[in-house]
Amino acid sequence: MAQMQWSNALSTHHSLEAAVADVVQRAVSSLTAPADLGLVFISSAFTSEYSRLLPLLAEKLSVPVLIGCSGGGVIGTTVKGEIQELEAEPAISLTLAHLPGVKVQVFHVVAEELPDLDSPPDAWLDLVGLPPFPTPQFILLSSSFASGINDLLQGLDFAYPGSVIIGGQASGGGMGGRVALFCKDDHSDFGQSLYREGTIGIALTGNIVLETIVAQGCRPIGKPLQVTKADRNIIIELDEQVPLIVLRDLIASLSEEERTLAQHSLFVGVAMDEFKLALQQGDFLIRGILGVDPTAGAIAIGDRVRPGQRLQFHLRDAQASAQDLELLLQSYQDQRNAEPSAVAALMFACVGRGEGLYGKPNFDSELFSQYLKDIPVGGFFCGGEIGPVGGRTFLHAYTCAFGICRQNQL
Repeated sequence: MAQMQWSNALSTHHSLEAAVADVVQRAVSSLTAPADLGLVFISSAFTSEYSRLLPLLAEKLSVPVLIGCSGGGVIGTTVKGEIQELEAEPAISLTLAHLPGVKVQVFHVVAEELPDLDSPPDAWLDLVGLPPFPTPQFILLSSSFASGINDLLQGLDFAYPGSVIIGGQASGGGMGGRVALFCKDDHSDFGQSLYREGTIGIALTGNIVLETIVAQGCRPIGKPLQVTKADRNIIIELDEQVPLIVLRDLIASLSEEERTLAQHSLFVGVAMDEFKLALQQGDFLIRGILGVDPTAGAIAIGDRVRPGQRLQFHLRDAQASAQDLELLLQSYQDQRNAEPSAVAALMFACVGRGEGLYGKPNFDSELFSQYLKDIPVGGFFCGGEIGPVGGRTFLHAYTCAFGICRQNQL
């Protein structure tokens, strides 16, 4: 059977024409067969020129399906084969894939079209236009805010059990920056489209496996606690005690360095498996603390909680983020020895990571390439990252999510 091929090219030309010509020429010349799929990420430094991107690509690149979006920064592979994370400067990253034995289906949905969450699976299958078997793998690019992305993820998990979903939310330069989603599909009535809202997705079925690493970048502190009383996203009791008192006692037990960190980098991890006894890093879905009620001692977090759930407080810093990603990469590598090896990866990193977190560029991507060597990587800095934790798909913050592509076992 023919081999899957992927390539990526990155350009930092300040002229959009030159950047497009550069990435197309290099990405195409790395393949020995025609591309079936393209993914393009463009830095928000080009905001005023988004509408020119697809026409310029169409002049130079023949690919039946192409999706992409804008990012606060873009990630790609240099001529020397090194992965670069370029933040806040003009850049384009183009990934091309030759996918023998793979069917690629494109869809674009806006919040108003989403079925309600009580609908049967068929309503979601109709929305995407695909049966649940063979199991599709999804790559989603979503507009920043009211795209209904959380409902969409829940609906896709429900209708496509066993599917892997990875992706990110387009981001602009700074707050309120305009975002763009790009889509070209020669086989449908999409033609060439630039969207400002909703979610663009591709479903890949056939001879492809998409595996994920979702590094949430936190380390647990204290011990796991049980929610004994809650209302929507408000924790009213933890282990039958006042949450704020539990938290104060925990902070008092920390080192001075950790106490300082807790002032601005304290999070809650909600355990994803109700039956797992020994909880470890990676068993939690990390959510922000939205506020506290000093009189009642309640704590509000960025997700719904219910009595019986277990949670643990977490801290986030550069060291925790680095350790978290390394643990996940190590475990990924340990589990993959005999299978067909990875041929490419997509990287969806939070705009809150990168140089701002680590104090130096290319940290996450360099760590990644120590474990998965010499494969093309493309991606962008997102306003929110999409990826699975504990078998369900979520929208995350401060995360680095990788989608790793390989062929099925042949």
